[in-house]
Amino acid sequence: MNVLDLMSGFIVELRNAGIPVSLTENLDAMTAVKEIPLEDREAFKYALAATLVKSHNHWRAFETIFEVYFSLRGPEYAIVGDGSDGRGDAPAPQPGRPGDGSGAGGGLDGLTPEEIAQMLMQALMNGDQAMMRALARQAVQRFAGMEPGRPVGGTYYLYRTLRNLDLDAMMDKLMQASRDGADEGLTPLEERLERDEFQGRIEEFKQEVEAEIRRRLVADRGPEAMAKTLRKPLPEDVEFMHASRDEMQNLKKALGPLTRKLAARLARKRRHGRRGPLDFRNTVRHSLSYGGVPADPKFKFPRPAKPELMVVADISGSVAAFARFTLMLVYAIQGQFSKVRSFVFIDGIDEVTDYFKSTEDVAEAIHRVNTEADVVWVDGHSDYGHAFEVFWERHGRDINAKTTVLLLGDARNNYHATQSWVVKEIRKRCRHVYWLNPEPRSYWNTGDSVVGEYGAHTDGVFECRNLRQLEAFVEKLA
Repeated sequence: MNVLDLMSGFIVELRNAGIPVSLTENLDAMTAVKEIPLEDREAFKYALAATLVKSHNHWRAFETIFEVYFSLRGPEYAIVGDGSDGRGDAPAPQPGRPGDGSGAGGGLDGLTPEEIAQMLMQALMNGDQAMMRALARQAVQRFAGMEPGRPVGGTYYLYRTLRNLDLDAMMDKLMQASRDGADEGLTPLEERLERDEFQGRIEEFKQEVEAEIRRRLVADRGPEAMAKTLRKPLPEDVEFMHASRDEMQNLKKALGPLTRKLAARLARKRRHGRRGPLDFRNTVRHSLSYGGVPADPKFKFPRPAKPELMVVADISGSVAAFARFTLMLVYAIQGQFSKVRSFVFIDGIDEVTDYFKSTEDVAEAIHRVNTEADVVWVDGHSDYGHAFEVFWERHGRDINAKTTVLLLGDARNNYHATQSWVVKEIRKRCRHVYWLNPEPRSYWNTGDSVVGEYGAHTDGVFECRNLRQLEAFVEKLA
């Protein structure tokens, strides 16, 4: 496969992964790589990144796709042998390359597992990256049990390899060797620093093992099939209701840049709003320079009032993550609203506005919402009808023509009475009322979902399963 074919497939996969790549950026990337040899992989990768990656949140996806399409190639990465027991016969040694430990005098094929473990310990102690690369290659060859054409993911092979190496026990041995090598023992700080250093080297070794497995899978299956297997959603496309712990952390990191971008965009949108009615007096005054002809009509530019916002959020079960991120986003751009008040509920409801006023750390306020808010009335199962009734009794009088009410939840009411008349009354009194639902649209009004009954009295029900959809709605809201 030539470079042009690789680049074509690479760009297609970036787009499939959700990274926006325009035709102009594609052409820029093609121009950049003409000046850089493919053999210089680091320079080649960063040249592509400079022309194709526009957000730090997309870097990890870009790097994974790059490693698939531009992985090291050659017969030495072919998968051979049946590997049925995870310790299949090693393939015949390939001609060595500088620094990989596999050439004449540096072959590792004849070593026992104990000798490999000892060499790995020495490489980790000394930070010998060349030896770690050679040992990673040998470990995959010995322990992964890879078979040609077998539809098994790289995670399975990674697990089999690392299980045989027992890196947890390796950390204990490294620390003991470090203590034995110190004349007067290690202080707590020195021990912590040593542990962090060894942990970093072990992580580097794991990455080398993972890269070796990926190269062999690419050689066996081709880059297109491998890229499809490794494809993961970008942070802005991760669904709130199904995000893993790592994905939640990536969502939090993505929220900061998103709020700054949204705040700037909304402020600019407010400054350059649509022009108002014709300013007759100003038009006549300026027409004097045209002999009384109104050639340059002037218009009034009204200053749009910032809306007041009330957020009423279900924080039960799986929708809690959605409510948390929406509240964090709203309060991060609260300067675009004249007033923001927040209420959370399960089957009881409580106002949590003061939690956000008492601190500038939105994450701390969210933690207080989750731990201190009085949201349980009877059994702690969602009861939208009762929560809305209490909200209307306590705070309905505070809603006016400037207020926008935002209702957050999946509207799964556990077959309780909906009391949808409350939403109808809110709509009569407020400026707008919107419902944001984190479930896929195909799930609405199924089972105990009554979102349609509530939605009939709103200005719109919006699917907000991820940050991208939430961003699009908030921009519309302000």
